[in-house]
Amino acid sequence: MDILKSYDEIIFNQIKHTDEEGKEYWSARELQRVLEYTEWRKFKGVIERAKVACFNSKNNISDHFVGADKMIKLAKGAKREVEDYKLSRYACYLIAQNGDSRKKVIAFAQTYFAIQTRKQELSEMNYNSLTEDEKRLYMRNQVRKGNYNLNQTAVKSGVKDLSRFHNAGYKGLYNGESADDIFKRKKLRYREDILDNMGSEELADNIFRIAQTDAKLKRDNVDNEYAANSTHYEVGKIVRKAIKEAGGTMPEDLPTPNRSLKKLEKENKLIKSNNK
Repeated sequence: MDILKSYDEIIFNQIKHTDEEGKEYWSARELQRVLEYTEWRKFKGVIERAKVACFNSKNNISDHFVGADKMIKLAKGAKREVEDYKLSRYACYLIAQNGDSRKKVIAFAQTYFAIQTRKQELSEMNYNSLTEDEKRLYMRNQVRKGNYNLNQTAVKSGVKDLSRFHNAGYKGLYNGESADDIFKRKKLRYREDILDNMGSEELADNIFRIAQTDAKLKRDNVDNEYAANSTHYEVGKIVRKAIKEAGGTMPEDLPTPNRSLKKLEKENKLIKSNNK
């Protein structure tokens, strides 16, 4: 693995967070350490220059640099408030552009956030032009990737029975329904996958559940199966509550598509084969 790929997959992605709305962000304090700034005062100067660049590019500063002051513990139980920001991907890019170019890590950060920001722009633009079936295929792939990462995190957190672990998440999100209950409600046939029979909105609900569970297991340093299952269940409930408060449709009330993604994929392959 080359150095840039190492920073991509291990460093910058490792400190990435996801908020209650599913939006990604980076903590300025955590980014400060990764970019090898020992003093907040100096790093704050870089942030201020990045804000100016943000303003000059006709972007709303408050959309990309969100104040997130927090309390930290000191010796003997004392606490102190410290300044922090929730930074968007674009804000991180501007910070890297305005950082100390003599640092190798700054050069890596500039490349990483430039590439990822462009990927995000293209992804959002392309996604909006997709049909519902195309969105389902895209979302299903995101779920697949998310579950792969979640499984790895779960095992490291002490989970031995992954089926029970995933059922805990479904029960939280689907008001007590297990994967088998969802399967029966959707009236699927033997060996059909419930995720292949969800619309894009229902898949998006599950992507949020998966991402938040993965992040919380890591953040809380969960180290036993009972706690991991409980975490997955509670995150599912939190996502369900967020959907309700936003006036959304509960996942169990969303319609099951007429065709499974497996069938769609087979049809697409057949069309491509006939066009050759």
